[in-house]
Amino acid sequence: MRYDLDDLRLFLDIVAEGSITAGARRMHLSLPSASARVRSLERQAGVALLVRGRRGVRPTPAGTALARHARDVLARTARLESAVASYARSPATPLTLLGGGSAMHRLVPRALVTFLRAHPDVDVTVAESRTPRTVRMLADGEADLGIVIDDEARDSGLDMEPLADDSLVVIGQAGGVLAGRTALTYDEVAEHPLVGLDADSSLRHWIERNLGPHAPAVRYRTSVASLNVLVALAAAGVGLAVVPRRVIDAHQPLDVCELRDPWARRQHVLAWGAKGRAPSATAALAEHLREAALSESASHGARP
Repeated sequence: MRYDLDDLRLFLDIVAEGSITAGARRMHLSLPSASARVRSLERQAGVALLVRGRRGVRPTPAGTALARHARDVLARTARLESAVASYARSPATPLTLLGGGSAMHRLVPRALVTFLRAHPDVDVTVAESRTPRTVRMLADGEADLGIVIDDEARDSGLDMEPLADDSLVVIGQAGGVLAGRTALTYDEVAEHPLVGLDADSSLRHWIERNLGPHAPAVRYRTSVASLNVLVALAAAGVGLAVVPRRVIDAHQPLDVCELRDPWARRQHVLAWGAKGRAPSATAALAEHLREAALSESASHGARP
């Protein structure tokens, strides 16, 4: 049997999303095209790969086995492409990866560990950068990949794909002022003392830009540079904090509430530089970022 690599990528996206429609969207395919590809995979395999229901799809045992091996095949293919492409590019020219502070928390480090181990001949320059600056550098060919916020990069004209949820929540000490609450607005949050990131951080800028000129007066008890420190301060009862849900560990003693404000729902998007999706080390790094995002999503899936 011969498997098309794009079909395998599509199948993994469908399994990750639990939906053929969402998987098709991640691959920039129409729903009929994605459905036809899945049916072709099932014909090749000679067995059903997905259980289809009203609320989406889930893999059959055969589909689970295919997904496991497909991940390995795609990772090996990316390493093969990188190894061959490395002869065509100067080893002295590193890849450039940009992302905001939230992306630099776990997601980028995870991807770098696996990528740099798998590609000892490729170097990567990583820098924290807000979405507007990242978009400009990608468009000017000054960066290879960027992790940006969807709302800020939507009309940039760059080649982009969804990567991970980066929605914001408010956290506080377990049993504290958030006890019994499931959701509240930022105006309600601002009635309490807060702890926040430094004023020049990308997350702080995002919040303040969306609040606009009528933002409520906020008392920040302290500002810090690290999301880890911010979460620790909130857990200790120093103040409430607004953070991406994905930075919270399930074992941390925290109360977590949804933010009702529409701007709290945001998505990390992987954006490509002006050189596009070349079959090179750039494509390999993108694959490691996808794998890191899937791994992180799975590890946080159990938290409410």
